[in-house]
Amino acid sequence: MSRLTDLIARAKAKDRALGDELEREFKALASRRAFGLNFERHRPESVELPGRPIRRGDKVRILPPRGSTAKGDPRLWKVLRIDEANGKRMAHVSLIDAAEPETADVATDDLVVVAEFRDYIYPGLVSTGKVERGGDKPYHTVINGENFHVLEALTYTHRGKVDAIYIDPPYNTGARDWKYNNDYVEGEDLYRHSKWLAFMERRLRVAGALLSPDSSVLLVTIDEKECLRLGMLLEQLFPEARIQMISSSINPAAQARTGSFARIDEYVFVVMIGDAAPERLPLGRDWVSAKGRTHTGKARWDLLRRSGTAAQRKDSPGGFYPIYVDVATNRITQIGDPLPEGVSDAPEGPPSSVAILPIRKDETEGRWQVSPATLKSYLAEGRVRIGGSEEKGFTVYYLKPGEWKKVQSGEYETLGIGQDGSIQLAENETMDGEVLAIPSTQWRIPSHDATQYGSRLLIKLIPRRKFPFPKSLYAIEDVLRFFIKSKPDSVILDFFAGSGTTAHAVMRLNRQDGGRRQCISVTNNEVAADEQAALRKSGLRPGDPDWEKWGICDYITKPRIRAAITGKTPEGDDIDGDYKFTDEFPMAKGFEENAEFFTLTYETPVAVHHNLAFQRIAPLLWIRAGAEGRRIDALPEEGWAVADTYGLLVDLDRSAEFCDAVDACDGLRIAYIVTDDDRRFQSVARRLPDSVEPIRLYESYLSNFRFSMGR
Repeated sequence: MSRLTDLIARAKAKDRALGDELEREFKALASRRAFGLNFERHRPESVELPGRPIRRGDKVRILPPRGSTAKGDPRLWKVLRIDEANGKRMAHVSLIDAAEPETADVATDDLVVVAEFRDYIYPGLVSTGKVERGGDKPYHTVINGENFHVLEALTYTHRGKVDAIYIDPPYNTGARDWKYNNDYVEGEDLYRHSKWLAFMERRLRVAGALLSPDSSVLLVTIDEKECLRLGMLLEQLFPEARIQMISSSINPAAQARTGSFARIDEYVFVVMIGDAAPERLPLGRDWVSAKGRTHTGKARWDLLRRSGTAAQRKDSPGGFYPIYVDVATNRITQIGDPLPEGVSDAPEGPPSSVAILPIRKDETEGRWQVSPATLKSYLAEGRVRIGGSEEKGFTVYYLKPGEWKKVQSGEYETLGIGQDGSIQLAENETMDGEVLAIPSTQWRIPSHDATQYGSRLLIKLIPRRKFPFPKSLYAIEDVLRFFIKSKPDSVILDFFAGSGTTAHAVMRLNRQDGGRRQCISVTNNEVAADEQAALRKSGLRPGDPDWEKWGICDYITKPRIRAAITGKTPEGDDIDGDYKFTDEFPMAKGFEENAEFFTLTYETPVAVHHNLAFQRIAPLLWIRAGAEGRRIDALPEEGWAVADTYGLLVDLDRSAEFCDAVDACDGLRIAYIVTDDDRRFQSVARRLPDSVEPIRLYESYLSNFRFSMGR
């Protein structure tokens, strides 16, 4: 860029008009150039939707014959019409973006619907089961679906309402551990890094709309293969956030790598939004260093004499002044004024007092950290302490503003005033030897061992079922605790839910303090790559029940969450073993929690508008109202209905009865009003209590997905 600027300047010197014209064109191009992390966005992602009924107008692919392991036709076709022939549904399809027109007649059983991420979607949910042991507590939800589309669905239910997102995305190792456009990304793919960035960027953009702008956190785990690129991506997507990276030891035994150092750690990016910040918690000695004074459980008294940079008298002449100390009591008797330039000896002070000047260890003149006026105010508050003696020399310490806030908040109990006039503080160490602290960014915690408390713990919950590299239950529990300990009603989202560890960790946090936190777990039902060939050879395809039962969601995620709550394995046996660390109890005891499992559906706007898709839209209405209590699953025959947290009005001629019923209910949050007439909607809305949010159906739903998704 600087070379072009120089050339333009030379052109201006020879021909002013030509130089100005070149500069205008240069600025126009420069304004469109992307700076920062640049990568190929690739064509929009697409996802196959096995099991979704074929409709006219759908984009589809033609599947290979049953029993074949050959790769299917990657081309996209459009369904022009559907006919019945010999008892079969036959689709007349036309090739999309073909150089020459090409059509075919294909049995709908041999087609799969394809959704491209640039297409609008109108999502619904179908319940596939539930487990209830939590009384009136809100439900944890598990949603089986393409996570990008589920995130879009959640913009209707949770826009700006999520308190914490924890995700463990694909690490892009090149070992066929994730798909882009229905193909596994392998190590030889020259574009695997840009594909991964495009994949992550699309999902993180939507996820950002779900996080609370006032106070929320995004936690992303990753290893060294994409760590640097992910950090830059997060900086670009969340420019107003505060971002840190934690190094966490997850494999103390070390994973050997040929020609490389053995790896024991991974990284956790912490993206703090609004006023979110880690909370000071009671921590054991594994968390805090025994060296230094930062985490000893005692208040930190800092040297008043400045060290490090700008520590000389000449850097701040007003900081070179005498402090007079009574030799018998170590009490400060007087704080003098800054000495004039060229004067190095303090004037005589009060009787029995000696003067202390900020003289450095190398005998050069230094400076105090605060002015005489500030130090006098600190002295009056008891924030200044004298150490040492007349023989060895006196040292002045003080409590900096951060430590003083801990005193004011009661974190350190004040015991009284010492002989030197400084406050005496109790240590904040607990009976168990823990200290209140925020840890450093280097975590070497035994409970975060992914082998012991990830893989082996999962085997206890769902024996003989394999899942690659599950996280330690306690690692996720710990990192979430720093941000949601004081938010007992928080909403946590994991849209790479995998084995369901995040939901399990949230349940443990609830048990520890009686919280009502709820977790939304999102995963697809992908079958492991090494198992797909055998299933295809046996004549199965995605969408077949005997194929789907081996998918991640149905085989791992849902059974794990059910087992955690009930305390029983999928075979009905009591889970063997105990939970460890923060809260120890038998795993067979389970949790007093509720959870419901859903599968994402794809609706048409016409069906939604005409109330033909209500049963699939109903779970979204319930989730938006808090996922608590009873759900209105069918259109009420009376024209209206009221559940525990929301109400539904379909027949506006019955609005008076509906409003009376809403008035009589405590805890109602939302009133859904089905009408195309905005005036009638406003008339009903004015009659509702201020505490109840009126929402117009289906205008709010359709406009959310038609206009808000940035297509």
